[in-house]
Amino acid sequence: MSHYFENDETLESSPRNVYYVFNDVNFSLESDTGVFSKNKLDKGSELLIETLLPLDLGSNLLDLGCGIGPIGLTLAYFHPGLNVTCSDVNMRALGLCKRNAATLKLGQRVTVLQSDIYTEIEGKFDSIVSNPPIRAGKRVTYEIYRGALSHLVDGGSLYVVIRKQQGAMSVKTYLEELFGNVAVLAREKGYYILKASKK
Repeated sequence: MSHYFENDETLESSPRNVYYVFNDVNFSLESDTGVFSKNKLDKGSELLIETLLPLDLGSNLLDLGCGIGPIGLTLAYFHPGLNVTCSDVNMRALGLCKRNAATLKLGQRVTVLQSDIYTEIEGKFDSIVSNPPIRAGKRVTYEIYRGALSHLVDGGSLYVVIRKQQGAMSVKTYLEELFGNVAVLAREKGYYILKASKK
């Protein structure tokens, strides 16, 4: 059985759209089978976007594990000075993300690339955001947290969404050990938005 955090190009295609609204703007993103939250915007991503929209995210942001792009593309849409790199291991998701960026006329500010966690990521970012693939296991998710340190500028921040029942408190503790700080920016229906900043 294939998972959204893998790259399985043999999956049958069944195109559909994901619809959601932020700040009275209606978004319609192309989606398909074999990608995360293929039918609707998941609650974790929704809360992460909602929490980050009013923040100063700097000028360069990495959406790690972007899927079809709702987090990175929505933030880019509302932050005209933001350049966004959307990365994922799943090529089908990346193809959709690229088309969605073009539909939203964000192609000039959005880079879409395939990367197994940070393997193909170059440079440093003001912000890294992730709705980590919990089902991929700690080997993957904890590498997202660890690797953020070397891919953030000084003063840059990692933002993640984790459900309490999927280990939010242990992730919070781990981020405190890594970064020396962590803040809970939002908490709703079991989801936590965590921020850790590189000093």
